[in-house]
Amino acid sequence: MAEILSQQEIDQLLGKIQTGSEKVSEYEPEKEAMLYDFRLPNRISKNQLRTIKNLHDNFAEGLSSFLMTKLQTNVSININSVDQIYYSEYILSVSNPACLYTFEIKNTDIKGVLELSPELALILVDRLLGGNGKGTKNSKVITPIEQKVLYIFVERVMQELKKSWLQIENYNFILGSFESDIDFVQITSQSDSVLIITCEINVGDTKSLLNLCYATYAFDAVLTKLATQNFNTTRTSKFSGSAVKNIIVDNLKKTELYVNAEFTTAAISLKSLLELEIGDVILTNGKTGDEVTIKVDGKPLFYGVPGIVNGHKAVKVTSRSVKKLK
Repeated sequence: MAEILSQQEIDQLLGKIQTGSEKVSEYEPEKEAMLYDFRLPNRISKNQLRTIKNLHDNFAEGLSSFLMTKLQTNVSININSVDQIYYSEYILSVSNPACLYTFEIKNTDIKGVLELSPELALILVDRLLGGNGKGTKNSKVITPIEQKVLYIFVERVMQELKKSWLQIENYNFILGSFESDIDFVQITSQSDSVLIITCEINVGDTKSLLNLCYATYAFDAVLTKLATQNFNTTRTSKFSGSAVKNIIVDNLKKTELYVNAEFTTAAISLKSLLELEIGDVILTNGKTGDEVTIKVDGKPLFYGVPGIVNGHKAVKVTSRSVKKLK
């Protein structure tokens, strides 16, 4: 509880101030005022922007995994920013010539633009054609042949967007046309707001940018679901409960394992090994007709018998290696 001063203590303080023995504390200077434009298109709240960023973090992770496999090099993708600006401002920020792909979400009025920086587009084309990504080109115009090569990447972007947006709804992202001039891309009016997702893509030691631009005039239905959905987990709603176990089992079933059959063993001196010639016979410890050991990732798990199926060498599994399984 705050201490209450008596009238005598108040008179003493006032007397010290009048005589100059007690200095009045100076007020801290006011913080510099910042200009705020009340016309800013804040259609989406900060919490909803945070959720959208989380969705696209999943998108960036999935796309980077695809590029690492496809390009055979280190690839990382980071979401730099999620902003709301006017479409007219976005138009001014796009380079000319540009590498733009329009898209839309099926059964909605939401339209968007996928923007690749010309540097990123040329790096991807070079890598996808077997180069090292350091090729040079005088013009930044994307040719029809390069557009066909980039189509593999752009289609994968649409797939990864669909996966990441599953947390909200099972949306289908439909790829539209390619444009090299932003003036021919009209996804909304210039006075309306758009949502810009800026991604930084590191391919090897090269940094480039990828932008996703969504027209927000048709985002009302999406924003309603953003407010009602529970996003405490990165799993989609259909992956909750008992379905999780089935999903894990299905993914495990698709896992590839290295299997080899060990027929028998034999001991031979290094001298004899060096003197081996074509046609020589090595005596082994096994007999014809003995079961062979079948190893999975180096671990003996089964027994089997060798044979031929459709002209191919094969091993038929006859029993489990019970001791090893325990």
